[in-house]
Amino acid sequence: MQLTNQQTLPVSQAQAWEALNDISLLQSAMPGCESITPTGDNQYEVLVTASIGPVKAKFKGKLKLADLDPPNAYNIQFEGQGGPAGHAKGTAAVRLEPAGPNSTVLHYTANATVGGKIAQIGSRLVDMAAQKMAGEFFENFNAQLAERYKPAPEPVAAAAAEPAAEPAKPGGFWAWLKRLFGLS
Repeated sequence: MQLTNQQTLPVSQAQAWEALNDISLLQSAMPGCESITPTGDNQYEVLVTASIGPVKAKFKGKLKLADLDPPNAYNIQFEGQGGPAGHAKGTAAVRLEPAGPNSTVLHYTANATVGGKIAQIGSRLVDMAAQKMAGEFFENFNAQLAERYKPAPEPVAAAAAEPAAEPAKPGGFWAWLKRLFGLS
């Protein structure tokens, strides 16, 4: 199975990189993700419940980030076991490209092989399930990015204050009064 796509993220490249390395944000954005636990440098154990066609299973997997090029790109190596439901193994390449001050394009290509009951379902259903999961992930991820990095509200303009009284100028109002009343 190969899945290639791109997503526009509503944040700067640095913010996108930061978010892609935030375990709690990723866990809450990933459909069915129960946990992401660091097990070493750039290595994680992941527990995900997924439905692929008629097969629903809890997958325990390992992720490893490799070839890190902050804030531009990294590769992900993954493998997961779902018991009798099957297994999956593969890689994904992730690349970030700035598209403006508050916009970044995330390019990704994932290659995976599956076995067990999942493989018996057929590649078409597996591909559709993977695309659906990716779509849900990016919908959740973008919503969380927008919330986390929303611009600070503009300061509310103060109510129009009355202009301050001008200080008396020599020859101004007082000079006029003196002239009016003939005072020296």
